[in-house]
Amino acid sequence: MEKTKKLLVLTGGGDCPGLNAVIRGIAKRARKEKNWEVYGSIEAFNGVFSEPTELIKLTRSKTAGIHVRGGTILKTTNKGNPVHFPVTQPDGTVKFIDRSEELVKRIKELGFDAVINIGGDGSQKISQALYKRGLNIIGVPKTIDNDLSATDMTFGFQTAVQIATDSFDKLVTTAESHDRVMIMEVMGRDAGWIALHTAIAGGAEICLIPEIPYDIQKIVKKIQSRYINGQGFVNIVISEGAKAKDGTIVSSQGSKGSEHVRLGGVAYQLSKQLKDAGCEAEIRETVLGHVQRGGSPTAFDRVLATLFGVKAVELLLEGNFGRMVTLKNNAISSVTLEEATERYNFVEKDGYIVKAAKGLGISFGD
Repeated sequence: MEKTKKLLVLTGGGDCPGLNAVIRGIAKRARKEKNWEVYGSIEAFNGVFSEPTELIKLTRSKTAGIHVRGGTILKTTNKGNPVHFPVTQPDGTVKFIDRSEELVKRIKELGFDAVINIGGDGSQKISQALYKRGLNIIGVPKTIDNDLSATDMTFGFQTAVQIATDSFDKLVTTAESHDRVMIMEVMGRDAGWIALHTAIAGGAEICLIPEIPYDIQKIVKKIQSRYINGQGFVNIVISEGAKAKDGTIVSSQGSKGSEHVRLGGVAYQLSKQLKDAGCEAEIRETVLGHVQRGGSPTAFDRVLATLFGVKAVELLLEGNFGRMVTLKNNAISSVTLEEATERYNFVEKDGYIVKAAKGLGISFGD
């Protein structure tokens, strides 16, 4: 009788539509191999570190039908980096320590033969660090920001764009009804993919992204060109990481134990800049925030996430560890974890999508 093997699955970083579809895809494909059992770690690697451990067996009943649900049944966190793990000191301060060797040892002691880590750029850097320390690990790319260059697209991105576009469509009608300038802020961190795709899909007049610092006077000029005798309207999509040519990104300190700064609020900064620059039109701001990360994934993201999950299991069955699943040229493939994280996927300011948007008359304020 063949020895039963154990697979550990986890989701790290921000939540994202399609995570449950990946979990289900992994569990269903692994169950076809009679000698594999699949477990999930609660809140990324925190479930392994917890005393007692917080691990759940991903049985048929646990994963049945979850592909239509947003979020992740395994929960997630951006405060559990084992290489830079936050530990609260007696005085209340947080000290970051390296617990990666301890983590690898603990996972092996628990009898796991392989790990599948579902996460974005930061999570896959963790995967690479753990692989170097001897862990049999495979990465699955996840982020609504679409900022991993090794894959043509990440699941969750299309859902986020759809949510943003639906919201933008609603703002267009109220902008026209009131002769207003409507500013809609979307997520994306340092990459402008969500804003760019939403601007094209929604028919925005102005799109502001991190990769192209904007000139406020050029935006005012664009707005003025849309108004005659005080009548007209303008719809602006701005990415949370966008900034003026002589400005800075709007951010605040992340929550306790988080390594990341918190972005958000640039819509209000832009509104003030426009008023200070002499824009006479009435301006309203909408910050979409976390609605872009929630809800049921689109059919495209369900399919992509499921295919990623199946491919991840096939890689481990081949013993092909230290790799991340990718979508390249419409084919599901893989790259090394080192390749997966070596380059951030910025919008190319001279790329075709930006040129096409400018061809449609969309202003980037440059």
